[in-house]
Amino acid sequence: MATDTYLNAGRRAVIEEMQRDRAVWALGEDLGRGGVFGQYRDLQGMFGADRIADTPISEACIMGAAVGAAMTGTRPIVEMRFSDFALCAIDELVNQAAKARFMFGGQMRVPMVVREPIGMWRSSAAQHSQSLESWYTHIPGLVVVAPATPADNLGLLKSAIRNDDPVVYLEHKNLWGLEGELPDGEHLVPLGKADIARHGDAVTIVTWSGMRHACLRAAEALATAGIEAEVIDLRTLWPWDRETVFNSVRRTGRLLVVQEAVSVSGFGAEIAASVAEALHHELKAPIRRLGAPRIPVAYAPALEDRARVGDAAIIDAVRGLVAPCPAN
Repeated sequence: MATDTYLNAGRRAVIEEMQRDRAVWALGEDLGRGGVFGQYRDLQGMFGADRIADTPISEACIMGAAVGAAMTGTRPIVEMRFSDFALCAIDELVNQAAKARFMFGGQMRVPMVVREPIGMWRSSAAQHSQSLESWYTHIPGLVVVAPATPADNLGLLKSAIRNDDPVVYLEHKNLWGLEGELPDGEHLVPLGKADIARHGDAVTIVTWSGMRHACLRAAEALATAGIEAEVIDLRTLWPWDRETVFNSVRRTGRLLVVQEAVSVSGFGAEIAASVAEALHHELKAPIRRLGAPRIPVAYAPALEDRARVGDAAIIDAVRGLVAPCPAN
């Protein structure tokens, strides 16, 4: 084991996969300079400008070129800088990449990874702070991944690059500097398999991406009061690991879903509805969701915090779930 950052874990994944398979390449704005966050640092020198390709400032052009390249047998890694800007390329991703295998009767695959940094980060304001994962989980044909730890960013990105369908790969900007242990040698994390980050028997907390860490902090605080929460990090949002979530809720009888994204129409609603449909008779309390209010993310820190799901809100929600119901 070696300790490294979330950012460098993703960089290592790209290097290893480019060394393993010459069909893998990357394209996007400023990759030759290392990318906007440094996630491609020195890679153009290692692999050349034909495999670490700088592009014009046109998300639609970048995505469209990558879709065509994937259809002809290469495995492009598409860098979108910010998930907010990827909306400029939504037709190429949603109407072309996602539907190609179906529309060509299984004769065509689009093996591409679209890296989209998400989430709130240092007063980045309304156009650089969104978490839009639920947009992509709604689209048949797309795989959606949201790693929360350095080891998962390494293993999931490698698995995503090897996948034969388009993967929307969501990396939280606030995690770039997060340090953690990285396994030596080959490390692959299977798509569609959740991680039980903490075991408990009082309540199940399901989350993903940056909220994993807030949920774990909240769970540790709750444990001092004798409330043992189980924290499940989905890691892959589509397909999501229904079996792990359902088994946990069967044991605890309580579910809290926590997301950084706006709560309205968020992916947490899909989890809550699925559990309610399958396990309503085994629940000890109503399912709860926590997410951001339906407001733009402000630049000012005090206003930004109004859109942030914090540790205290998670603790309060869990306490409400485990509190005994008042007698009628």
